[in-house]
Amino acid sequence: MHPLRPRPIRHCFTGAALALTALLSPVTQAAAAGITDSGTAPSLTIYNGNFAVVRDLVTMQLTKGSNRIRYQDITKQLEPDSVVLRPTVGNWPLRVLEQNYLSRPVNQQLLLEHFEGQTIDFEIQRNQQTSTVPGKIIRSGRSAGSPIIQLEGKTRFGLPGQPLFPALQDDTLLKPTLAWQLESGKPGQLTVELAYLTGGLSWNADYNVVAQAGSNKVDLSGWVTFDNQSGKNFSAAKVKLMAGDIHKISPRNSFAGVNSRMLMEADRSPQVQQRDFDDYHLYEIGRPVDLADGESKQIAFVSASGVRAVTRYVYDGAQLNHNYQANMQRFRNDANFGTQSNDQVRIYRQFDNTKANGLGVPLPQGRLRFYQQDKDQQLEFLGENNIDHTPKKETVSVYTCDAFDVKGERVRTDFEVNTRGNEARESFTITLTNRKSSPVTVTVMEHLYRWTNWELEQASERYKKVDAQTVEFELQVPADGTHSLSYRVQYRW
Repeated sequence: MHPLRPRPIRHCFTGAALALTALLSPVTQAAAAGITDSGTAPSLTIYNGNFAVVRDLVTMQLTKGSNRIRYQDITKQLEPDSVVLRPTVGNWPLRVLEQNYLSRPVNQQLLLEHFEGQTIDFEIQRNQQTSTVPGKIIRSGRSAGSPIIQLEGKTRFGLPGQPLFPALQDDTLLKPTLAWQLESGKPGQLTVELAYLTGGLSWNADYNVVAQAGSNKVDLSGWVTFDNQSGKNFSAAKVKLMAGDIHKISPRNSFAGVNSRMLMEADRSPQVQQRDFDDYHLYEIGRPVDLADGESKQIAFVSASGVRAVTRYVYDGAQLNHNYQANMQRFRNDANFGTQSNDQVRIYRQFDNTKANGLGVPLPQGRLRFYQQDKDQQLEFLGENNIDHTPKKETVSVYTCDAFDVKGERVRTDFEVNTRGNEARESFTITLTNRKSSPVTVTVMEHLYRWTNWELEQASERYKKVDAQTVEFELQVPADGTHSLSYRVQYRW
């Protein structure tokens, strides 16, 4: 047998020895069938979770009977057990007898393994002279340390120089390859769809919000960024983006990351159309996309001007220890629990995602950044945060920073427990200080954490029940002034 003609593979995903023979395996046991791209652009559906569905149309020239086919224009992170091969015509008699995924392209180590026990030439530098010397590969060095080479009657550890291997066959595996054995009921040309899941393709959304000077209106622009680290170039691809929390089992193999380069599309007009798909949202890029391996690209997908937005100041003063291990009875009786406070007043930027407000489209999860113009019309960055998938007719609310000139203070003024009467009472005073030159409205959040059965016996301000154990107050704090509220809560059990 020729040194570069080991036995053909029979099964996929076996050990290194099988991968090695597959590496250099020619087509031998069946008629060689030609395969070419159909000329139709590939299509991609990219998901949030760093994976995608790739669909290619390929044309096969089949003979009647058994055909062996290899196809190399695939990604390096293909999930082999996800491959679907189906004819585009429904009446072609075609059966897939065997499918193989050859994932170890030729490299120096594999060739050393292949020629273990044989003699090859080595290019050696001696005294600034280059010479070619034959040496026998005693051990390739893959699993038991460095290679061992017998050279000029001596045995040495490590390669003596650059190994020179015999010429490779034309069909030597140079990159990951899918191989099939197909049985065709008739000869002829057949176009098939090849679809598979792959890692290395991802997308995310980014939003820039610019507040107009002296107004409660903002301009919003949204971009989708998709990133290709799959090992394959896509030319004029039809791209769709799936938004939603898809459940997917992690693939068995992990892949190292690759440095990327960023390209930004200059056209800011919306190029993405959205439609519902089952319980998810599908965004379709309105034009073909070139996406090279190692490339990231941005495309505008939403743009709106004059969106009404508000700034909310929120004081949540109870500095609760969420690692506090206790049952509800201990919460009731521990006089010190919940008395620590903080002075931070949080700033939230929010707007309604409605058609009346210039939006009304599903917004996929992503990072949202806020900017505002100053007096000389320059943009200043105010903060950023992530938003979740937000359907239309919902409110987007993003915490961006803590207020510099607005502070809060929360003081517990009374606490008593009546164990015989199965009740407790607790009183608080909250004071807000505003050093701004304009008044602000602050939402005060209070958590009634000691028991689920409670009643506010006294409150100096009107309140709203938010959930089973939370109330909120709205306080108008004057410019360079203060505003206090007090309340008393009774718990019963």
